[in-house]
Amino acid sequence: METIQAVTALSALAHEGRLTIFRELVKAGPDGLAAGEVARRVGIAPNTLSNSLTVLSHAGLVSARRDGRSIIYTAAYERMSVLLGFLMQDCCNGSPEVCAPLAGILAQSACCQPLTDKAHA
Repeated sequence: METIQAVTALSALAHEGRLTIFRELVKAGPDGLAAGEVARRVGIAPNTLSNSLTVLSHAGLVSARRDGRSIIYTAAYERMSVLLGFLMQDCCNGSPEVCAPLAGILAQSACCQPLTDKAHA
């Protein structure tokens, strides 16, 4: 990732409403959410939602697909991973203990845990 791309992505997330929308889409998973459902969940006006989704889309952080009459928005997980990798790229400077706490937090995060097959539990 180039610096200008990182700045664009970080700028898109540097707004309370857009960050809330993005986090809601991350929580929704790869199935995404219809625009109306995003608006309902975050309590945002449709025109504000539209503008925010446009900014996030231009930053490559969300994608959209049509499903009948609805537009489904999904977080761009690969782009998010690339951005996080860019931010951590030069971490540690030869001292892995600097980044160890972050690795521990990510390992404990619910999103990073393997899914268990409840049918076999």
